[in-house]
Amino acid sequence: MELILKQDVENLGFKDDIVTVKNGYGRNYLIPQGHAIIATPSAKKVLAENLKQRAFKEKKIVDDANKTAEALKALEIKIASKVGAGDKLFGSVNNIDVAGALEKEGHEIDKKFISVAGGNVKRLGQYNATIRLHREVVVELPFEVVAQSN
Repeated sequence: MELILKQDVENLGFKDDIVTVKNGYGRNYLIPQGHAIIATPSAKKVLAENLKQRAFKEKKIVDDANKTAEALKALEIKIASKVGAGDKLFGSVNNIDVAGALEKEGHEIDKKFISVAGGNVKRLGQYNATIRLHREVVVELPFEVVAQSN
């Protein structure tokens, strides 16, 4: 079954992509949830026209995302966390904490676009987070988890 995605769907595709999925997934989940529409010939023509009109607007968005990526690469993020015995943390550090640290630096990035390697960080040290600013602009952000000073 061919569908046109109306919004980004994790592990499937981005908005306005034409994807092929199994009939049940399309009919029982994507279409009723409003995530996709059936890719009829007329819907494909409308999509092509919309993409043409959006192409030059998209260029400005990509340029802005690249500027933000350059600014993020220059940052040194340190996240302070409570530490127990050794270098083990009380709790963990995840994408929400990285988003908070970036917000303190003046970059507001939604937590769903940030993924920390390994999911949750449970020890002190250097780690990497992947930030997706745009479907074409992905930046690696190194950050350090440090002990919180009392």
